Amino acid sequence: MVTTLSKLQNYFSEIEKNDKKGNKINAFLQLNPHAIDEAKKIDEKIKKRKAGKLAGKIIAIKANINIFGMNASCASKTLEDYKSPYDASVIETIKREDGLIIGFTNMDEFACGWSGETSAFGVTKNPKSLEFVPGGSSSGSAAAVSADFCDIALGSDTGGSIRVPASHCGVVGLKPSYGAVSRYGLIDMSMSLDQIGPIAKNISDCALLFSIISEKDENDATNIGSKINLKEIEKISPNLKVGILDFKIHDQQIQKIIDENISKAAKKYKWKIEKVKLDYIDFAVATYFPIVYVEFFSATRRFDGRRYGKRIEEVCGSEVLRRIIGGSEISKAEHAGRYYYLALKARKLIEEEFKKTFRKFDCIICPTVPRLPHKIGEKISIEQMFQYDALTCPVNLSGDCAISIPIGKIKNIPIGMQIICEKFNEQKLFQIARSFEK
Repeated sequence: MVTTLSKLQNYFSEIEKNDKKGNKINAFLQLNPHAIDEAKKIDEKIKKRKAGKLAGKIIAIKANINIFGMNASCASKTLEDYKSPYDASVIETIKREDGLIIGFTNMDEFACGWSGETSAFGVTKNPKSLEFVPGGSSSGSAAAVSADFCDIALGSDTGGSIRVPASHCGVVGLKPSYGAVSRYGLIDMSMSLDQIGPIAKNISDCALLFSIISEKDENDATNIGSKINLKEIEKISPNLKVGILDFKIHDQQIQKIIDENISKAAKKYKWKIEKVKLDYIDFAVATYFPIVYVEFFSATRRFDGRRYGKRIEEVCGSEVLRRIIGGSEISKAEHAGRYYYLALKARKLIEEEFKKTFRKFDCIICPTVPRLPHKIGEKISIEQMFQYDALTCPVNLSGDCAISIPIGKIKNIPIGMQIICEKFNEQKLFQIARSFEK
């Protein structure tokens, strides 16, 4: 029988060999110093048949989610010496169910980035193809799962930050409905968009962790929770109406792989498929960034160097500084009505369009990312960077739930397919995803 301790030791050995030496992946920023003692306690509970639902699962955590006593640095020099004084609600829940936290994963600094290259502590590499970016901002979490350094990981998703790296690293990544998972203890980039979600090797583990962390939490006024039945996930929904997003993407090879997989599933499960055009999706990126910049600027005002950490403007990287300056300008009175409030109006239009579409379709399917990842260090334009979020950020604006699942490869680089369902329909989302996985 494989014990939690023996599994943990195997993971530590893999991390030592492939994450911290030579051509390292750099998925982890800090390992849990108490992990071995905690693993022994969990194994004792398993022997006595008193263990929780996550017993035996080794879980990595993105470095912007507070874990008591550990260094939630957000991969920034600003918080490199900050020790979390409490557990985030999702961490409390994981510990209560005997999940073992292995450590903090690398990320784009303060979640500002698309590729995993903006961390103050070095670039994260894609385990499936080391010269390419893993995607961001939850780069370390996706890389840790993909490299087999842990069973499951937690990330946070503002505009695709779980789904994009899941796609590039060939793993499963869930962006839950806004309000499904407590955000208490998350050091967020954008309070109205960010959601914590799981990254896993398969649908079952992803659904398991979601079922644990999606309970209602009184500490978060935006949280209402979302219940799923894990046994029901194996049920395949017949006669689904599937909308294939009509959107011109950068790489037609990606669309071809997606279309082939949808056709096979539709034939096998007797689904009806139809193309669907979303009129406002082209405005999603332009809508998303003014909101993110303003909310991020507001959130960073606490990093003034007086109470904890260093003054953010003095030590942060260029992408973080760009967003702070952008948010500052948009927030000024003469600009606020022109940009921020217009963005909020456009967001409402996007939300209503998704709502209307889900009256006709059970789900919408599209590529997770409309392009392949670039090589680490390759200079690409900001417009090209924006393409990474083009198909994921609309779902954050609408508040719906979406999952990225691995669906194929191009030149050995994994391709992800995004399935989108109406908010608080995670049960249906997992069922559809599981249908493809089978």
